This record gives sequence, structure tokens and C-alpha cells, in this order.
Amino acid sequence: MSAPPRIVATVAAADLLRRLVVAHGPVMMHQSGGCCDGSAPMCYPAGEFIVGDRDVLVGVLDLRLGAGDVPSALPAGGDAVTVWISGPQFELWKHTQLVIDVVPGRGSGFSLETPEGLRFLSRGRAFTGDETTALAGDEPVTGEQWEAGRRPEVPTVPQIVAEAADACPVPPR
Repeated sequence: MSAPPRIVATVAAADLLRRLVVAHGPVMMHQSGGCCDGSAPMCYPAGEFIVGDRDVLVGVLDLRLGAGDVPSALPAGGDAVTVWISGPQFELWKHTQLVIDVVPGRGSGFSLETPEGLRFLSRGRAFTGDETTALAGDEPVTGEQWEAGRRPEVPTVPQIVAEAADACPVPPR
């Protein structure tokens, strides 16, 4: 089994990210650790948020893709949305796939989607035992390694899902 992506996004989140790229140029995200807007992922113009040496790259969302598409290469420029998390926060969440979604509401004043009447929301799905085993050899990229030129492997499975429930289904009652 190949390692699952640590990050996926819904079609709605990818669509909003595309609109933000048109308005602001390339963007990046940082998964908040609980300050400012709870645990919301924050969206910034690329380069406006200083990624720390120990921050961890959760993944690179590929805005060229639709639901179910698998990339053939890593995206670049405005098609690439790097998603980061602090090193200590990653240690707490490393067993969890983050699902970036979008919901109605007002996000934090720091995040680019604030004026859109929508806000990004992280949903989580615990990795299965097999997925955790597959991830054991997949050392994530740190901010320091990124600066030195290291990039993640190209995902071999889709990273855009139609709905959040496709990535983290809610158990029936």
C-alpha cells in the first residue's frame, strides 16, 4: 500500500482557493494550532506567512485537479497551495488526514477568505492501521528542508474529493 496523502480538499475548498489565487496571486495555508480562529486553516498570499524551520509540510494541494483526479507531477505557481502545520502540532495530529473544507461564515480577519462570506474548516480522519504503517517510511518535509530544495513525492491517489464525507464519512446513528 502506498502512503495516503496527509491532506485532501473538497471541491468547494479547491474552488475557493482558485478564486483567491485569481484575486491575490499564489496562496499558501497554515493549519492553526488553536489560536485566533480555533483550529481553522489560515490562507495567506504565498510568502506572506513565514514558515518556520520546524514547521511541517502537510502537503501541496494541486488546483489543476478535479475530484478523483491523480496528479502526474507536482503543481507550481498558482496551481500549488502548500499547506503547513507547526512541528509540535504535527506531532499531535500525525495520525490524522486533514480534510480542508469550506463552510458559510466569516473566517478570521487574517485569512484571505474572510470577505467571501465563507471560511475554511479542517476536518480530520484518523488513518487506518495499514495507512499508518504505510506512512511510517514517509518522512514529511520541514520548513528547513523545503528551503534547501526538498519536495514531497507526487501523490499517487486523488487529493480532491467531492464532499468532506467522501474523505471522512460520518458513522450512521
